Amino acid sequence: MATCIATLTNTAPRIPLGRSYPLPSAARHKLKLVPNQAAALPKQEPALDLQSPMNRYLAGKSRREYLAGQSIFSQGDPANAVFYIHSGKVKLTVVSMNGKEAVIAHLSAASFFGEASLAGEPLRSSSAYALESSTIVRIDKMAMQDLLRREPEFAGQFLGYLLSRNNRMQADLVDHLFNSSEKRLARLLMMMANFGQDSKPIPVIAKISQESLAEMIGTTRSRVSFFLNRFRDLGYIDYNCGGMLINSSLVNVVLHD
Repeated sequence: MATCIATLTNTAPRIPLGRSYPLPSAARHKLKLVPNQAAALPKQEPALDLQSPMNRYLAGKSRREYLAGQSIFSQGDPANAVFYIHSGKVKLTVVSMNGKEAVIAHLSAASFFGEASLAGEPLRSSSAYALESSTIVRIDKMAMQDLLRREPEFAGQFLGYLLSRNNRMQADLVDHLFNSSEKRLARLLMMMANFGQDSKPIPVIAKISQESLAEMIGTTRSRVSFFLNRFRDLGYIDYNCGGMLINSSLVNVVLHD
């Protein structure tokens, strides 16, 4: 099964496979995802429909269009609102005391961010940037708190969304602590293509560079290029239809010990 994923720049030269461990090729092993294999990938947060309850409570809500790369808020800004991605994608980053930046999340449409303000966070602990042209809904902190009190059904959905996000973050932490960068890249690509989720695999239409992939898994661009070349040689991915095709047998890399 193949899914069309975003175009990735692949200009780095091929690197010999060297001492990398052997993996079976997709041509020899036509694997399909089964429940125990899918468990290797955490469930995505369920989509949360904000429109109906928010349309009933307009006070404290505003909508703004952002261009790719435009800042939504910066680390250290006052944390006085929650944000909802109506359309587009958002990147969250943190910067350490010595100036090192790390990407902590890429969020798609129907995602919340900045919700730590509801827990009393006075200042933003991260920065948010639009990855592409995006429509962002800003909800004042007090308006969001009022909405959660007035709409118990929405409050339950919102809590479920946050718990699912927390589970995803724990899985990401385990992935970074115990898995190789090759496994982390394979897992990320599978999740971006929506493999192992309740819904069917879907195309990821937004472009994402090798630099962004490297930031997300904590490695270098050259290593990402090397692993992508390796996955292509093994038949797990292929460049086609203006993007990248992801074969479900890429799960071999995630499960390989």
